[in-house]
Amino acid sequence: MRKILILLLITGFVSRLEAQELNCAVTVNAEKVTQTDPKIFKTLESSVFEFMNTRKWTDDAFKPEERIVCQILITVTEELSSDKFRAQASIVSRRPVYGSDYNSTLLNFQDKDFEFQYAEYQALEFNENQFTSNLTAMLAYYAYVIIGLDYDSFAPKGGDKYFLKAQTIVNQASNVDAKGWKSYDGTRNRYWYINNIMDPKFAVMRDAFYQYHRQGLDNLYNDQVKPVSVITKALQTLDNINRTSPNSMIMQLFFSAKSDELLGLYSKATPTEKAKAVSYLTRLDPVNADQYQELLTGK
Repeated sequence: MRKILILLLITGFVSRLEAQELNCAVTVNAEKVTQTDPKIFKTLESSVFEFMNTRKWTDDAFKPEERIVCQILITVTEELSSDKFRAQASIVSRRPVYGSDYNSTLLNFQDKDFEFQYAEYQALEFNENQFTSNLTAMLAYYAYVIIGLDYDSFAPKGGDKYFLKAQTIVNQASNVDAKGWKSYDGTRNRYWYINNIMDPKFAVMRDAFYQYHRQGLDNLYNDQVKPVSVITKALQTLDNINRTSPNSMIMQLFFSAKSDELLGLYSKATPTEKAKAVSYLTRLDPVNADQYQELLTGK
């Protein structure tokens, strides 16, 4: 009887692991905080880890090895009260490239408006149908964005359902006295990112995002020429979009995730392909223009 019970417990545990979508590393850095007991931030770190990794975010079944690799670093910068804090959060997500041990970065964003309220051992509650707290709303928003980007990289507009959920959270938070949820809070925040993703004028960019990953990167394992050409065509699409909608947040975040990858990719490309790519990249990602130009000189 005991063996049967143990077997059932193990089976249930494995099933629970298989149901989760995220493999999210969480770090809370509170070195700048001097008044609050450091133990609170350790319990916060554990609570955020559990919230991100044990909640079921989709209706799909994931095997443990299929979970989406991501990380959240929360750096607490100020104590606003005994249980309210101002912080910055670094959110990164990656997806594996077929036929390799390389993981391609999909999101690399610094959220500078990460205010939250938390008391030690407080349960992190989230309800899709209503705003519960700024902390869980932000965490859920990024969970859905991470999942949406991953799905978009494997299927054309595959992340629609999850981007809509992220947009719903933004709408629910529109009347909340917290930064990052509204258009007038700045030009690079949670509102503008999901607004860009769901804006029809950027729909072609999402198609290019799929082509870049699924038809480009995922085919490099057996062909070093054609997939690079596909990626160059994706860059051409981005260049066309950028001409009509310059300096969009969605474009900026694409290149904050991809600049190093693109430099490595085109360092091995043919001279013709390299020249085409550099002409697009210097316009699309001017911050790294000098590094792209060096691809042509072989430095």
